[in-house]
Amino acid sequence: MEIGKFTELEDKIKQIVSEQVFLKKQISILEEALKNKESEIEEYKSKLKVLDEERNSVRARVDSLLDLLADIEVVK
Repeated sequence: MEIGKFTELEDKIKQIVSEQVFLKKQISILEEALKNKESEIEEYKSKLKVLDEERNSVRARVDSLLDLLADIEVVK
C-alpha cells in the first residue's frame, strides 16, 4: 500500500517537472516573439518618422506654391 502511494507521488512529480519544462519552452518562444514584435514596432516608428518628414516637406512646398499663386493677379 505504501509503494502505491510512493508511485503515485512519483508520477505527480514527473508530471509537474514535465509541465515546468514545457512552460519554460513556451516562455522562451513567447519572449522571442515579443522581441520580434518590438523590433517591428521600432521599424514602423522609423518609417513613420520618414513619412512625417516627407509630408511636412510636401506641405511646405505646396504652401510655397500657393503663396506664389496668390501673388499672381488675375486678369479679367
